Amino acid sequence: MKITLQNIGRRFNRDWIFRGIDFEFEQGHSYAILGPNGSGKSTLVQIIAASLSPSEGAINHTLQGKKIVAEEVFSHLSFASPYLELVQDFSLDETIDFHFKFKNFLPGFNKQKVVELLGFEKYLHRQVKNYSSGMKQRVKLALAFCSETPLLLLDEPTANLDTQGSEWYLDLIRQFSKDRLTIICSNQLHEYEFCEKRLNVVDYK
Repeated sequence: MKITLQNIGRRFNRDWIFRGIDFEFEQGHSYAILGPNGSGKSTLVQIIAASLSPSEGAINHTLQGKKIVAEEVFSHLSFASPYLELVQDFSLDETIDFHFKFKNFLPGFNKQKVVELLGFEKYLHRQVKNYSSGMKQRVKLALAFCSETPLLLLDEPTANLDTQGSEWYLDLIRQFSKDRLTIICSNQLHEYEFCEKRLNVVDYK
């Protein structure tokens, strides 16, 4: 998968959040989108995910040389973010079933292996609303990593995770990001230190 940003800009009312971003993201590489809180990182990630349109410029998604229309981009990406809510009344069992109605499991994976990866066997039938914030974040990350998609988009991936959870996240990166296009939106070095290339939103103010 390849994503090309051409003179991308986004404004809120009359104020530009960022302008003039020219950048390419290619599958098989890892990228960090950087900037302080409120700089527009998450806005740029939403544009990359085709859930938000740029105010100017163009964005192109291609897979094996074929253009992906904006309405179909979602089927090629996995996304995890602290502001992306899970269905609170679902159990973990129901959450996994629901998620994988829209995505395919990675080869060799099934519901049981996702639960084992989480280590949540005894919480399988507990409603998500009764999970801690750290447990919810682990679920979001596991669903993203275990989905068969060429694009992995992670916004503040270790939010609400303790030190052990952060190490678990980095282990998932080592296991499941190879050969994918991985984009990390962050201002925490430990979340993106492994990334080969970096885009700082502040450079486009």
